[in-house]
Amino acid sequence: MSKILALVILGLMTVQIIKPLGLPGLRQRRDFWKLAVAALAAISLTVLLSHGS
Repeated sequence: MSKILALVILGLMTVQIIKPLGLPGLRQRRDFWKLAVAALAAISLTVLLSHGS
């Protein structure tokens, strides 16, 4: 699950650099780092939920 999530976020980051997504907070090319922070949080949450029990 976390590998798929990582690939999706990498794809979104690539698209953001080429042509900004236009979402609030992601209107400029240099905002791709926000996707990286969101990916780190999402992958961490996925790992915690899968290995927590």
